[in-house]
Amino acid sequence: MRPKTEALLSIVVPLYNEEANVALLTEKIRESLKGYQYQIVYVDDYSTDRTCKVIRDLQDSRVHLLALKKNYGQSLALAAGLDYAQGEYIITMDGDLQNDPSDIPQMLDHALSGEYDVVTGIRQKRKDSIVKKIPSKIANFLVRRVTKLDIKDNGCALKVFTKDIAKDLNLYGEMHRFITLLAFLEGARIKQVPVKHHARHGGVSKYGLERVFKVVADMMLLLFIRKYFQRPIHLFGILGVFLILLGLLINMYLLIVKLGFGEDIGSRPLLIFGMMFILAGIQLFTIGIVMELLIRTYYESQSKRPYRIKNVSIGGKPA
Repeated sequence: MRPKTEALLSIVVPLYNEEANVALLTEKIRESLKGYQYQIVYVDDYSTDRTCKVIRDLQDSRVHLLALKKNYGQSLALAAGLDYAQGEYIITMDGDLQNDPSDIPQMLDHALSGEYDVVTGIRQKRKDSIVKKIPSKIANFLVRRVTKLDIKDNGCALKVFTKDIAKDLNLYGEMHRFITLLAFLEGARIKQVPVKHHARHGGVSKYGLERVFKVVADMMLLLFIRKYFQRPIHLFGILGVFLILLGLLINMYLLIVKLGFGEDIGSRPLLIFGMMFILAGIQLFTIGIVMELLIRTYYESQSKRPYRIKNVSIGGKPA
């Protein structure tokens, strides 16, 4: 059947040690996108196995390989692929064959309607361990509670973006988990559709419970950006006033205790420790936010990217 678009599609897939999956994934993409114009952008995040060799051996002119100079993590690998992608519609997916490329055409139909800027999948009958499901459920719950975006499955990597939205996404740290939320904050219209989900075909999962804490930290940063990016004094000013008032109340209480009852107030370490912990926590959190904003300013003001590409090959040959 003739596809509904002649536009070029870019399928961006970050990879790390996926030699057992990449050839089969390429074949499945070919089968699912027959008749479409597309390029596959594999971004190798400094794999230690034969992932790059397997991709080059494919000798397919539609397969583009971006080999990064070191291991940057999934967010920056994805950012490199999005920057490189040349298609009018950009599709992201994982390289472990848990996403099914056969879902792409039906997702494209929604994007081509012109009503949506992002089409994201909702994994049906998810074939993952509880170690992966718990952080995902926490992230989904937090996003729904603290934003106006009701996304059922933020962790699904299979997504379709219009080019203008994808190119405006600035991914740092490990923000790939919230890429749909980032698009929403840019004004994207979002559609959710059910997609298939499979058990990992080969290789080892890189997911662990420690990501629960990363999810919470990233969510706090996104909250700050969403609510206070243009008016940080509303956050820090209110906190400052509150702490000043609290300090005055404590000092007034101690003054009354000292002058009215003649008690010794200099030997109360619990109060000192409590104030030290509160101040230290506020300082650390503030420093984290300020540093994050400084990093964004450093890269974006100088048109720099926080990654370096070692080499690029197309169809197994140097580009």
